[in-house]
Amino acid sequence: MVFSDAHFWPSIHTTAYKGLLWAIKELQPKAIIANGDVFDGASISRFPRIGWDSTPSVIQELKACELAMGEIEETAKKARHNVNLVWTLGNHDARFENRLAANAPQYEQVKGFSLKDHFPAWHPCWSCWPTEEVAVKHRWKGGVHATHNNTVNAGVSIVTGHLHSLKVTPYADYNGNRFGVDTGTLAEIDGPQFVNYLEDSPVNWRSGFAVLTFHDGKLLWPELVHKWGEGKIEFRGKVYDV
Repeated sequence: MVFSDAHFWPSIHTTAYKGLLWAIKELQPKAIIANGDVFDGASISRFPRIGWDSTPSVIQELKACELAMGEIEETAKKARHNVNLVWTLGNHDARFENRLAANAPQYEQVKGFSLKDHFPAWHPCWSCWPTEEVAVKHRWKGGVHATHNNTVNAGVSIVTGHLHSLKVTPYADYNGNRFGVDTGTLAEIDGPQFVNYLEDSPVNWRSGFAVLTFHDGKLLWPELVHKWGEGKIEFRGKVYDV
């Protein structure tokens, strides 16, 4: 199960997030991958403040992430005895240590000054390979055709986040079928994380996450779970209340 771009915010539990907890209980996945940008880092962004907007402090965001990731951990433990928890780091996640490295380098290796110190159950990495033919990482190519370009250039199926588009792009050549997958966003597309810098513009984004199933070591057609409406998700042709 792969979700990304949660940009967890204090006191907000989105429909896609509730859907993820539901899916963990129902599907009992062997692994859960947080595919980047769990932490937003709004107050330590390299971009200037927009007007008089107010953003959570680092500690407020960190507590929100700890609460949400902890609930995912507990739900996974109850659903399955042994679940692999992986965090493929994103560009927003990197803000936590980038700010410290630039401004407080003397504290390197001090516990708590790395994001991973706050989430010991999750294995941090830049990419994860469930098989030799499937890669999961936060981002690679950009633009509207990113999923297509990712798998064409990688030569394997590749699962990314970052662009919030939530889609599956198949590609076939002499090596057979492979897929480019975008895991969308676990946040609301009009959430407070995005509203000001988007300037209330429409975006080709979708809230949801991806489910990867393997048969004899081969990736089957990737499935998507997406927000259908407030408190409702769509999966495998049905709508569920979450």
